[in-house]
Amino acid sequence: MGFLDTLRREVGYLRTGMRINARVKGLGPETPRTTADLLEEWVRKTPDAPAIFFEDRVVTWKDLDQGAARYARWAMDRGIGKGDAVAILMENRPEYIMAWFGLHKIGAVGALINTNLTALPLVHSLGISGARHLVLGAELAGHYASAADRLESPLTAWSTGGAAPGTEDLDAALAEKSPAPIPRTFRDGLTAGDKALYVYTSGTTGMPKAANISHLRMQMMMHAFGGAANTTSADIMYNVLPLYHSAGGIAALGVFTNGGALALRRRFSTTHFWEDCVRYKATLFQYIGELCRYLLNAPPGPSDTAHVLRLIVGNGLRPEIWQAFQDRFRIPRILEFYGATEGNVALLNFSGKPGAVGRIPGYMKKRMPVRLVKFDVENEQPVRDPATGFCIECGVNEAGEAIGRIDPADPRSRFDGYSKSSETEKKLLRDVFQKGDVYFRTGDLLKQDAEGFFYFIDRIGDTFRWKGENVATSEVAEVLSVYPGVREANVYGVKVGALEGRAGMAAVVAGPDFDLAGLTAHLEKQLPGYARPLFLRCLQGEMEITGTFKHRKVELVKEGFDPSLVHDPLYWFDAGAKTYRPLDPDTYLKLASGEVKL
Repeated sequence: MGFLDTLRREVGYLRTGMRINARVKGLGPETPRTTADLLEEWVRKTPDAPAIFFEDRVVTWKDLDQGAARYARWAMDRGIGKGDAVAILMENRPEYIMAWFGLHKIGAVGALINTNLTALPLVHSLGISGARHLVLGAELAGHYASAADRLESPLTAWSTGGAAPGTEDLDAALAEKSPAPIPRTFRDGLTAGDKALYVYTSGTTGMPKAANISHLRMQMMMHAFGGAANTTSADIMYNVLPLYHSAGGIAALGVFTNGGALALRRRFSTTHFWEDCVRYKATLFQYIGELCRYLLNAPPGPSDTAHVLRLIVGNGLRPEIWQAFQDRFRIPRILEFYGATEGNVALLNFSGKPGAVGRIPGYMKKRMPVRLVKFDVENEQPVRDPATGFCIECGVNEAGEAIGRIDPADPRSRFDGYSKSSETEKKLLRDVFQKGDVYFRTGDLLKQDAEGFFYFIDRIGDTFRWKGENVATSEVAEVLSVYPGVREANVYGVKVGALEGRAGMAAVVAGPDFDLAGLTAHLEKQLPGYARPLFLRCLQGEMEITGTFKHRKVELVKEGFDPSLVHDPLYWFDAGAKTYRPLDPDTYLKLASGEVKL
């Protein structure tokens, strides 16, 4: 990179930082400004401008406010007030946003329930919210029915968009309420530091946790994304991500902070994605996880490059498909970021460097609370210096856990925790570099290069040890994903009899051109011996993902390479023959007993 390119990059970072700081200036936990004030500001400025495009509807700022006012009055009539939670379980639609804006107008809290949950996970999520009422999309009535009889504290469910057995008619109740503006006095005493939402973790490795999201955090996130993307009132953000998640329900709404509009779809569709971008004249879209891979794997269509997008923003665009995605769909700029719903570690890859999740220039390090500390993968704890007892910071290109210093006085580094205090304590790392300091644990392994760019390595718990070496599942998956015929790859470690550590295993979704015989040479060229998968599972169906397009691993790890549990074709790597062979029950027993060596 030449001097002028470097200069442009640094100026770009500084300008982005200045835009974000300008937008959040004056915000603090005691500030009497909530998300409801943000809505009402644009109702006053541009009441008839579009706020949301949805299917064939155009919802103006005035429409959005009137819908929120009806929800606020409905809630007050139920005795719901400041600090009270109302659970929301519905697919994407304007009414979802109206519901939580309405709750915020009276200081109540929206508990945003994952639409994929049923039975016990749904019982758990509703229970920890403390909600007495549920706003239920009729399309998810079956989900609710699977949990209703198991709730320890029964709640009243209100159905919208159709009738549902055992529920009240929310649409009829709302129609009776006045759409007139809600006086601001109804939230007197409410501050930005007060709770606005519960946003749940995905629950990929256990039951979901309800993260406390304050009005301050919501606004900081929205303004940060709006500032980073340099949004204006002319921007339209296309959003297919679920509104129950922070990426789709908070970050994507950063376009609201400058009066822009949201083009909302009920759920993600590869078939209609680019058609919608063209139809709504979207200038931005938000991505997460494997969404971009699904679009890249779809057949070409006439709308692929007919859009007017100027930028896309999100996290999880893997380096092996980055350039191919950008080139095929002619995306001018990609703004990859790293962050967690509840955490205080946020990184931004303003330069668009493929594979990087963010950057902190050397001259900014002291002002940013982010650090990487050495990590013991086997014990899943940061490494501490035996002489001092403090954590050890990583060197250049050394993987470690990303942590963020908590300073309650600095709105940017707050951590508001979860609904259960015991869950909050698990995310805190104390006495890190000096006595008394406290850091937020991201649970992610990252590394940073000499230029300050950060790269995601793996989730803690996904990385495993084999033959005394750490194996990052994401790096192995990247190598597998670029092999011809592999559409998706999910890598994890499995126990093999009494052997130490975990052996690598990969579940792949393969196309008709997948050549198993040639895979060995590809892996030998790209990966060290200890990192090559010793077991393969060729999935007959689609890869199971979370509602936010992340691969699920829990069931895959549990089933392992046992033919009695796995009905997909299984293969094991015969090191002597240097090839993958079908895995039958007899060979499985010999591998597990150690009779056949890996």
